[in-house]
Amino acid sequence: MASSCRRPEHMAPPDILKGYCLSVDSSRMIEIQTQMSERAVELLNLPEGQPCFLLDVGCGSGLSGDYLSEEGHYWVGIDISTAMLDVALDREVEGDLVLGDMGHGMPFRAGTFDGCISISALQWLCNADKKSHSPPKRLFTFFSTLYSSLARGSRAVFQLYPENSEQLELITTQAMKAGFSGGMVVDYPNSSKAKKFFLCLFAGMTGVLPKVRTDVCLCRFKTMKGKSVKKGRDWILEKKERRRRQGREVRADTKYTGRQRRPHF
Repeated sequence: MASSCRRPEHMAPPDILKGYCLSVDSSRMIEIQTQMSERAVELLNLPEGQPCFLLDVGCGSGLSGDYLSEEGHYWVGIDISTAMLDVALDREVEGDLVLGDMGHGMPFRAGTFDGCISISALQWLCNADKKSHSPPKRLFTFFSTLYSSLARGSRAVFQLYPENSEQLELITTQAMKAGFSGGMVVDYPNSSKAKKFFLCLFAGMTGVLPKVRTDVCLCRFKTMKGKSVKKGRDWILEKKERRRRQGREVRADTKYTGRQRRPHF
């Protein structure tokens, strides 16, 4: 478990800290976020080749949503930070965005989503930013409304950084109280740097937890799966075609589409 002295949730409320983190974003952070999103979607065990409607809790600037779109899924993202959602809008992400506090519950109709992912957000509910905040109550409100918004038989996968075993117990207890079954998957358990915690929850069913990853390689080889290199011409054309199918206004393709610009000095 990570030391509590440097944990971001102890520094400031998420709506403030996330806005600050915009200035320290990096390509390495984006790479890690994408890797964790890929693993979370893998743990959802979605039907192969079938577009699904997914919820991204704590979506931030939409990095996880980009991966969901690449995989052909439709998604809605919810986040407490207006600054992060503004960045997502500027980036023209393909999902719909909702401003909201996960501790207040999920404002969606019953059975709306085929699955849910969340990257590095759940542990924030264990921290009381206001006197009125009760972590157990906020966790139960979140899990109970999430359970309602998921289709029966679907899954929710949360990548999180638990502070200690007591925090893990608090989270899992409230999730089970809300009706979920499931448990924790720990990838790379023998590596202090690469270890990742994924809470895998089943809505309205019991399932077998996926196998953990035991190797320490976190490299992501997208091109080996037959997918286009991100930001290349083929990737851009695929993204534009997805937007056309969604009924969005897209510029016409030309010989300049996807052409790398010369650097400016």
